[in-house]
Amino acid sequence: MGHDDPQAPRGRRASGDPRHEHTHDHEHDHDREHAHDHDHEHAHPHPHEHAHGHGNAPLHAPRREVWRDDLPAGAGRGKVLFLDAPSGLAGDMIVAALLDVGVPVAVVESAVAALGLHGYHLHVGTRAQSGIVATRFEVHVEEAQPERTYGTIRALLDAAPLDPAVRARAQAIFLRLGRAEAKVHRTSLDAVHFHEVGAVDALADIVGAAAALEHLGAELWISPLPMGRGFVRARHGVLPLPAPAAVECLAGLPTYDAGLEAELVTPTGAAIVGASARGASRWPAFAPEKVGWGAGTVTLPDRPNLLRAVLGTPSAPGPSPRESSHAVLEANVDDATGELLAACIQSALEAGAVDAWATPITMKKGRPAVTLSALVPLEAEAAVEAALLRESTTLGVRRHGVTRTERPRRFVEVSTPFGAIPVKIGEGPFGPPQVKPEFDACVAAARATGVPVREVLAAALTAARALLGSP
Repeated sequence: MGHDDPQAPRGRRASGDPRHEHTHDHEHDHDREHAHDHDHEHAHPHPHEHAHGHGNAPLHAPRREVWRDDLPAGAGRGKVLFLDAPSGLAGDMIVAALLDVGVPVAVVESAVAALGLHGYHLHVGTRAQSGIVATRFEVHVEEAQPERTYGTIRALLDAAPLDPAVRARAQAIFLRLGRAEAKVHRTSLDAVHFHEVGAVDALADIVGAAAALEHLGAELWISPLPMGRGFVRARHGVLPLPAPAAVECLAGLPTYDAGLEAELVTPTGAAIVGASARGASRWPAFAPEKVGWGAGTVTLPDRPNLLRAVLGTPSAPGPSPRESSHAVLEANVDDATGELLAACIQSALEAGAVDAWATPITMKKGRPAVTLSALVPLEAEAAVEAALLRESTTLGVRRHGVTRTERPRRFVEVSTPFGAIPVKIGEGPFGPPQVKPEFDACVAAARATGVPVREVLAAALTAARALLGSP
């Protein structure tokens, strides 16, 4: 495992097996996924299903059996979609499992076609493992594809006639992936080059997954993910497994050692669940209603190479119980000056807090004091806790777990009469985009040009809305 399969066709990353689809550097001679129908296992009584579409041509849905009826849009509202991944996951396995659970093939095909790319065709088929007949989703690349930067992909998605909610999901996935690569390679976000993930096959996986998840509308949960061991050769050398970008994308989600010399979770798969999952559980408290299977290709030595998607209704009223995604750290302080509290808040933010604040309180003996608080991603909890203990006068810090729903966001730079101004844009299925010029940049531009800050804010806001095409 973890080395080339000489029997596999070239030009496509492997998935659902030692899955070589790395976002930045991996060479295409590691690819080994595309087993065509004549290579499929036939030790089962069910006929294979196929669907083909070339470029922007229609993709004809495979014949559906009675247990695989197409689900209408919004069929998962108020429900839980659970991805059970004992063998790991990749982008194409996620799409395949969602198709098998009931997302119409046309939903994925139309979203991919909206990108306007050429030189590929889509294929939906089946593969049997351990007697389970699972769906396969493949993107066969027929022409050489250009390497794309994060900025190029963002512009491609912005220009594509996608449903706004699907676009926002896809942008959030690529943003998570781009930030992971930028951190690994110590470069800026827009300078990140996606080699294989910038190609049409990975674009199809991410946009197809975004469209399928949006079609269902369910709250996504995943099982703890198995991580393989070993190494993989990349353009710039040998990388350890799990791949660095995959680990970055899984921040805050539980993982465990699978004990296999294989790549079980790819960066694309990690980015999809990292950007979309509300939490993780061995098995959520819900009543299963629909089950789908997504297949990989290579036979793993100790388990079937399958991803299971289960759609069901939570057992308890309201949202399913969530495991904490963040923590709130708090300390009561009654002997700190305003200047010291400001320094404590700044130290917490620099240590990784999402937000930090001070709330006036009254302590014992009627003494005025403040509660110093910080909202912290779980992976930054220790660093922020240490900063609060170091910088403030408190002798202890308490914590409690919370969950946080984030609106997908990105930055654009707009031109104004006062210079270039960065603008934060919050998107997602939460109404019109929120557009906010960066205040510090507006202050600097106002001082440099001698105009009121409000004039710079207004100009940046107008330019940003023009860029988005909104009033």
